[in-house]
Amino acid sequence: MIECAAEPISEALIRQYDVSGPRYTSYPTADRFVEAFTAQDYALALEQRRSGASALALPLSLYVHIPFCESLCYYCACNKIITKHHDRAAAYLRYLSREVDLHTRHMGVGQPVSQLHLGGGSPTFLSDDELRDLMGLLRRNFKLVPGGEYSIEIDPRTIDAQRLDVLAELGFNRLSFGIQDFDPAVQKAVHRIQPAEQVFELVAAARQRGFESVNADLIYGLPEQTPESFDRTLAQIVELKPERIALYAYAHLPERFKPQRRISSVEIPTAAAKVSMLARSMAAFMAAGYVYIGMDHFALPTDSLAIAKRQGRLHRNFQGYSTQPDCDMIGLGVSSIGRVGATYSQNAKTLEEYYDFLDQGQFPIVRGLALSRDDLVRRAVIMALMCQGRLSYESIELAYLVNFKEYFAKELETMAAQAEQGLVVMEDSGIQVTTKGWFFVRAVAMVFDRYLQTDRTRTKFSKIL
Repeated sequence: MIECAAEPISEALIRQYDVSGPRYTSYPTADRFVEAFTAQDYALALEQRRSGASALALPLSLYVHIPFCESLCYYCACNKIITKHHDRAAAYLRYLSREVDLHTRHMGVGQPVSQLHLGGGSPTFLSDDELRDLMGLLRRNFKLVPGGEYSIEIDPRTIDAQRLDVLAELGFNRLSFGIQDFDPAVQKAVHRIQPAEQVFELVAAARQRGFESVNADLIYGLPEQTPESFDRTLAQIVELKPERIALYAYAHLPERFKPQRRISSVEIPTAAAKVSMLARSMAAFMAAGYVYIGMDHFALPTDSLAIAKRQGRLHRNFQGYSTQPDCDMIGLGVSSIGRVGATYSQNAKTLEEYYDFLDQGQFPIVRGLALSRDDLVRRAVIMALMCQGRLSYESIELAYLVNFKEYFAKELETMAAQAEQGLVVMEDSGIQVTTKGWFFVRAVAMVFDRYLQTDRTRTKFSKIL
């Protein structure tokens, strides 16, 4: 039983919504991208942004994908390359430079950037000098504005206090630590050994160096986990007290992700055990004073993410919840996804194809989507629910010239059942997600997903809970 402000959330309700569904880092979701969207379409979107009135008024968000890892984590579903040959990074950075040059050719130098995230893979696979080269490349071509969020994903096994000095020197102000679980048996089962003491020392060192925020990534549902063993990890995380926590459910899809074939299905916790882990995690974090942001994110009340939620300023992009204004995102590197104007795009997923495009002087775009008017209306609805928890019919009607109750008549009928469960309050003027409903906000948003209405095959998505 999870206590919320109004009433407890039963495990029965959690079980009902323990189904697969999109995370809505975009709408339409990335599985709807098509190969008919080409590099030429992307270049046109950049040109339109450059000539648009809001080009310099709305800062960009940058995502840079560094695919390399030294060792394989069996649970991982990310686009990565396992190698101990660090010389491969030098070639990759050269091609990243070519990709940046293509962007500045179409949109100009000096576009303001208020959010930067280095993900992977393991960005800390790069040496200190390579990180300096990368940040120098970005600063020469973009303007990183004061007060922005500049974050990097950290593999604790690849960094020490001296490397934290370098990250601070380069302007990073936020760190995300991949922890997953502190239990030694679980770490052995997923091939990721990292003692808790190592993480605690690094987080302490990060705070000494003035980093504004530390995020901890956790995964429940991993092999060898039990509710009791995960309770011990939760207690350690509460003691560590990161400013943000991301709690993800492990999705075992060995037919899609080859590394997961090394995990025996018999070692994976039962559905009942996973539900128990989720319920206990939520209870533990909220008892420790964390604010539930939505879906799988928690933050301390003083963190900018919690403040943005209180002030109704949350947004979502391909990195999840964000405090930054709704803005275009440039994705750099192999497999990266971006958003420019009313388009989404994704780069080639293999190094060979990525390099080949750039050798030909072309953007490495292999698929994407130009959003229709219906897509734009539904995106506005879904993002309002996911981020603000509040939807005003009038705001949608004024922005998109539709009669909301007529346009979404079928969806409102479906939502009536969620209102009866106490997940939303349906008013004449709009929809309000309740405190209880925040735990199931993906299910609330899914009601308005036109693609799911015609395609009920959701196994490609992660579980809602």
